[in-house]
Amino acid sequence: MADRARSQSDELATHGVAKVLAPVAQTLLGRAMPVQVRCWDGSRLGPDSGPTLYVTSPKAVRQLLWEPSQVGLARALLAGQVSIEGDVVEVLERLVSAVTAPDAELPAAGWRDRLAIVKAAASLGALGLPERPPPEEARLRGRLHSPRRDAEAVSHHYDVSNEFYRLFLGPTMTYSCAYWPAGVDTLDQAQTAKYELVARKLGLEPGKRLLDVGCGWGGMALHAASVHGCEVVGITISQNQAELARQRVEDADLGDRIEIRLQDYRDVDDAGFDAISSIGMFEHVGPDQLREYFTLLLARLRPGGRLLNHGIARPTPGGGGRPDPHSFVNRYIFPDGDLREVGQVITLMEGAGFEVRDLECLREHYGRTLRAWAVALQSSWSEAVEQVGERRALIWLIYLAGCAVSFEEGATTIHQVLAVRPDGGRSGLPASRAQLMGWDDPQSLVTAPTL
Repeated sequence: MADRARSQSDELATHGVAKVLAPVAQTLLGRAMPVQVRCWDGSRLGPDSGPTLYVTSPKAVRQLLWEPSQVGLARALLAGQVSIEGDVVEVLERLVSAVTAPDAELPAAGWRDRLAIVKAAASLGALGLPERPPPEEARLRGRLHSPRRDAEAVSHHYDVSNEFYRLFLGPTMTYSCAYWPAGVDTLDQAQTAKYELVARKLGLEPGKRLLDVGCGWGGMALHAASVHGCEVVGITISQNQAELARQRVEDADLGDRIEIRLQDYRDVDDAGFDAISSIGMFEHVGPDQLREYFTLLLARLRPGGRLLNHGIARPTPGGGGRPDPHSFVNRYIFPDGDLREVGQVITLMEGAGFEVRDLECLREHYGRTLRAWAVALQSSWSEAVEQVGERRALIWLIYLAGCAVSFEEGATTIHQVLAVRPDGGRSGLPASRAQLMGWDDPQSLVTAPTL
């Protein structure tokens, strides 16, 4: 034992900390080392220049010893044991591109990886008990996707601060993929175009009743009522969202057309809606509840009524898998979030009784949307830190930048699926997509009134 300790000490003195950390870095970042890793003794790994991960303390290795994953690296970042030197967005671009590339050579996590981290920790004197997880990390209790736990998960994500969200979402307060057709240059225009895209697919017109499931801060409800003259019920289980959505409805003088409820989708008992929009909602439902989800939505529609499901998906044939407990996004951003492959979604919708009529992929649109959000957050950094603190603001910047690259690289995707509740053999939809979308005047998507 003494000889082994002496050997480890000699290696550290001869080659520096970087040599000891090399196996650990390669486990987390890949053998190509997309960014430079600089250690507290001045030794380095990876490229000679460019953005850098600066390991400031051997305690970072202890974090990875107990959680050798994205979560361990995030804990070290939040504790100041690792810092980012250079453009945070560029660092995330390089890291996400490296681990999502088709030829990525990431070793499979296993006992050899843990052994390498144990050896590094022993060499650096970093063995010891784990540190307490940061308060920003979600720790949910109760049965997965029970109403109570779902409310807790949604609160963790959405009840941060309405003003914080406004810093990067802009005046539309729309937290879902925007639509960027030709002629659209700003985020506000693109979000309005998205609402109009949904409205046309749903055939919204004066007097029709819309149920907006997961209504957020009320953007779709306001568009449907103000532009198309609809009567709207919007539901959310976020207290912050409900309060601001109601205020926006009041400010727009649309209280006679829009009702915002703090309500779980399982508790909606209204029927006879002409249309349902579910925009960025079903990711929170859970795989075991999706058939029930679509069955309940079918029951809320009149025969011939339409459902538009706008949701993120994993491009993995055959499924998506349970939430990964070692995922940064699951632990810090979307606890209990679940992504399905779009083929599964269609199968579940038709199994519930819907007839699926149209599918559109918006993957590139979401990459552009997330980049716009990341840029806006960076440009309002001091206000963001004032609202939620530097650590939580950093979490969100990492999340937005990382997700932008994930969509651009094709590791994540998003689809709008339009379905109808059959009315005998009649769908009630136009005979062509051109008629459905009003493509005789494509610029009308761009020039629809801005909220």
